[in-house]
Amino acid sequence: MARHAARPGRRLILFALVVLAMFAGLGVAGQWQPKLGLDLQGGTRITLEASTATGQEVTPANLQEARGIIDQRVNGSGVTEANVATQGATNIVVEVPGEKRGDLVDAVKQTAQLRFRLVAAAGAGQPQPAPSANPSAGASPGGKASAAPSGRASAKPGAQQSAEPGGSSSASPRNRALSSGLLAADPTSTPRPKPSATSTPRPGAAPTPAGPTPAPPTAPAVTAKGAPVDSPLAWQDNPGQAWLQRFQKFTCPPADRPAPPVDDVAEQPLLTCDDAGNKLLLSKTLIEGTQLKSAEATPPGQQNLEWTVNLTFDGEARRIFSNVTQRIANQPSQVTQQQKQFAIVLDGIVISAPTVNGVINNGQAEISGSFTQTSAQALANSLRYGALPLKFDVPVVSEQGPTLASDQLSAGLVAGGIGLGLVLIYCMLYYRGLGLVVLASLAFAAAITYAAVLAMSQAIGFTLTLPGIAGLIVAVGITADSFIVYFERIRDEMRGGKSMRVAVETGWVRARATCLAADAVSLLAAVVLYIFSIGVVKGFAFALGISTLIDLVVFFLFTKPMVSWLASFKFFHSGHRLSGLSPDQVGSHRPLPARPTPVGGNA
Repeated sequence: MARHAARPGRRLILFALVVLAMFAGLGVAGQWQPKLGLDLQGGTRITLEASTATGQEVTPANLQEARGIIDQRVNGSGVTEANVATQGATNIVVEVPGEKRGDLVDAVKQTAQLRFRLVAAAGAGQPQPAPSANPSAGASPGGKASAAPSGRASAKPGAQQSAEPGGSSSASPRNRALSSGLLAADPTSTPRPKPSATSTPRPGAAPTPAGPTPAPPTAPAVTAKGAPVDSPLAWQDNPGQAWLQRFQKFTCPPADRPAPPVDDVAEQPLLTCDDAGNKLLLSKTLIEGTQLKSAEATPPGQQNLEWTVNLTFDGEARRIFSNVTQRIANQPSQVTQQQKQFAIVLDGIVISAPTVNGVINNGQAEISGSFTQTSAQALANSLRYGALPLKFDVPVVSEQGPTLASDQLSAGLVAGGIGLGLVLIYCMLYYRGLGLVVLASLAFAAAITYAAVLAMSQAIGFTLTLPGIAGLIVAVGITADSFIVYFERIRDEMRGGKSMRVAVETGWVRARATCLAADAVSLLAAVVLYIFSIGVVKGFAFALGISTLIDLVVFFLFTKPMVSWLASFKFFHSGHRLSGLSPDQVGSHRPLPARPTPVGGNA
C-alpha cells in the first residue's frame, strides 16, 4: 500500500503535465472561447413538430431528410452558425444565434414541395466567355444535338426497357452536374451524359413499346411572345424571348455558397439551379409530389447492372406522364437541339433531370445511370419525403435578446462564483490545511472542464447554454462530496489510533468505493435525463455527466496523490492545530501516533 504512495510527487507532476498538454493542443486551434447557446448569445429557437398529412407514422429517415432540407432553407437565407437538429421521434429544433429572426418561422415550417417540370433550357450557372452564336435564337448554329441515339428496345416481361442499343446512358446522380442541353451562349461546352428514365412493366403485363416514338409536329421557332405557359409541352419548345433573356442573365451562386430560397410557384415557369451550380429554365408544374405513390432505390440484379430509382405514380399522374413521355421521348429540343428532359424539383432546387428513352404509360418509371448506392438511396429518400409530405406545427418559438442573454450569463457566473466561494470557505474553516487539497483539486477540475468544453466546441460543435452552466455548478457540490467522504474516512482511521500516513491509505480504500457509488448514481441520472429529455434540459444532463466523469479523474489522479504527498510533511502527520488533523479535530484526546520509522537499520 505504501509502495503505491511512495512517489506521489511524480504522479502529481505527470498529471499537471497532461493538463498543460491539453491546453497546448487547444492553443494550436487558437480558439479560447466556447460556443454559446441562444440563451447566452441571443437569437431565435424554433421547435417544429412533424406529422404526416395522411396520418402515417413519421419515420427516422423522413425526419432526417426533413432536417437536411430545413437546414438548407435556414442557411440558404444567409444565416450563419445556425443549428438544425432532431429531437425525439417527431421534433426538429432550429437554433439561429444572433439577431432576432422571427421571419424564419414560416420558411422552416413550410411543407417540402416536390414537383415535376419540363426543362426548356439548361446551362452553366456562372458567366461564360462571350458567345459567338446568335443568343436570340436560343440554339447553337452548326452545333450537334446530343440526344441519346434512339434504337430498338429489348422488351422482356418484368425487365426494364432501354431505347439505347448499347445500354442506358450514364446518369448524373442527385445534385451532380446537369450540363447537357446548353444554350448557344456556351457553344464550347461539352455536354455530359444525363440520367435516363425508362418504363418498367409489371411481371406478366404486356411490354410497353419503346421503339422510336412518332415525331410530334414540328414546333415553331422561338418567338418573342412564346407559347402559352399553360401548355407546358409547347412552352418547352417556345418559351419566348423574354424568358430566354431572363435565363441568360440569371446566375447561380458559387458551389461553395448556399443557394438562396426559391419562390416555387406551381403555375408559373421557374428559373432555378441544381446543387452543382447549373441553371435551368423549367415549365409550370406537371405533376405534384403528392401524386407520387412510391420511390425505391433498387440494387443491381440480373436485369440491371447498376443502381436505379423506381417511381410509381397514381392514376391522374400516370395519364399525364404517359402523354408527356410520348411527346418528349428521344426528341430533340427546339431550343437547345439536345434531347428533351424533365426535372424533379424539391423546394425549388433541381435534384435530378433525366431524359426519357421510351413511352411510359404504366405509371412506373425507372431512373437509371451511374448511380452509387448512396446517391440512389439519397434520391429515393428525397422523392419519398417530398411525396409524403411532412407538415410542421410550431409549438414553441422563443426569441432571446442579446441584452437579456448577457444578463443571464453574468448572473450564472456570479451564482457559480458565490457557490464555489462558499464551498471553499467552508472547507478552509472546517478542514483548515486539508482545505488546500480542496482548493487545488477544484482548480484542476475547473481547468479540465474548461478545456473539455473548448475541445467539444471545436470537435463536435458543443454549445454552452445556461442549463449547461447549471450542470457544471451542480458538479462542484458532487466534487466537494468526494473530498468530504475521503477526509472523514481519514479522520475515522486516525481516531482508531493509526498514523496519518497509514490512515490515508486505509481510508482511501473505503472512501473510493463510496465515491464511485455516488458518482455512478449521478452519472446514471445524467444519462437517463439526457436520453428522455428534450430541449435545453439535454444540455444540463450532458454537462452534469461530463463534470461527474471529470470529478472521478481528479479524485483518483490528483486528490489522492496530493493527500499522500502532504502526509509526508510534519505539519500534517504531527497533528498541527491548523492542519485539520489535530486531536481535537479528529475527535481523539490521545496524542496522534508518531510517524513510523523504517525498520532494518541504516541502508
